[in-house]
Amino acid sequence: MSEDGGKVGEGLLAHLLELRSRLLKSVLAVLLAFAALLPFANRLFTELAQPLLRQLPPGQVLQAIEPLGKVLVPFKLEFFAGLFLAMPFVLYQLWAFVAPGLYRNERRLAGPLLLVASVLFYLGAAFVYFAMLPAIFAFLSTSGPEIVANSPDIAKYLDFVLVLLVGGGFAFEVPVAVAVAVILGWVTPQQLGEWRGYVIVLIFIVAAILTPPDGLTQVMLALPMWALYELGLLWARLLVRRQKKATA
Repeated sequence: MSEDGGKVGEGLLAHLLELRSRLLKSVLAVLLAFAALLPFANRLFTELAQPLLRQLPPGQVLQAIEPLGKVLVPFKLEFFAGLFLAMPFVLYQLWAFVAPGLYRNERRLAGPLLLVASVLFYLGAAFVYFAMLPAIFAFLSTSGPEIVANSPDIAKYLDFVLVLLVGGGFAFEVPVAVAVAVILGWVTPQQLGEWRGYVIVLIFIVAAILTPPDGLTQVMLALPMWALYELGLLWARLLVRRQKKATA
């Protein structure tokens, strides 16, 4: 084997070892967060179920169809809660792994982008929990035949809410997506401004996919996404101006 080939092999091995180290640290962070939240499993699920419980008739509770559902579903929630809690650390490990291969200006932008992305994701999940879920269950409680009792299964409820929380979190990443697309040169702020009409239609389509089939919750998610798109467009214009001044 040539000397150059040996150096390439050693470099690849070093990258793989570092990747393994970053992954192990991320998994450990999730497990530690899971362990820290474990004593609060039942309480956390009770809090998560409040938007639905407030709309049920007095005395009505959720049910567990599967024999172990009452025990396993709160543990499942704990795992995802631990993942949510540890996500900033996981994203930092990802950034630390790719940062050495970035240019200086890219490293300067990557840190703030990751921070903003983390904050927006949590804001999106909070918006779903505090605003959208009460509206969704208020709508569902007045829909359907009155002779049918609403006794949701806790496993189905958790899956439904987790999809909305994750979807809302990613929906709030619109400004980051706009900024990254402009930084990478895929589009320009001028093009994004000209495509505003098409983007608004796309936003409402995405909101319709992520929400139940009622216009209220679709609009509730689409309007913040539209506002965040405009905010991302403004941010992208500021970044372009800063880059032009730096290269002038």
